[in-house]
Amino acid sequence: MKKASLLFLALLVTGVLAVASQVNLTGDWTYTMSFGERTMEQQMKIVQTGDKLEVTMISQRGGESKGEGTVKDKAVEWTIVRQGRDGQEMKIVYKGEIVDENNLKGTMEGGFGGRGGDMAPPEWKAVRKPK
Repeated sequence: MKKASLLFLALLVTGVLAVASQVNLTGDWTYTMSFGERTMEQQMKIVQTGDKLEVTMISQRGGESKGEGTVKDKAVEWTIVRQGRDGQEMKIVYKGEIVDENNLKGTMEGGFGGRGGDMAPPEWKAVRKPK
């Protein structure tokens, strides 16, 4: 009985620590994307509920694009669907990792209408704004 109680307590503490160590990404972020010699900065809002993400990306002109994604351990991924100038939908997938509670980094795929050939996917980083 004593061993079972100790085992239960150890499992409970381990579970609590695992949940406590999970970073919640909810907040306002500054997102920077680099491709070639160019850099683009915009604002981003993330709402995390469990392992689900709701992401709103705000362009420099104030337009908003919304998407959904997931977080698992240190991996993050979300998808945004935007309307291109020609009326075509552009699906952009952002894949990355949690560097620490205030920094994310990764790459993006899609959205270029097949342009780019053998170019490496653009890299991005996001820094959480202070509250």
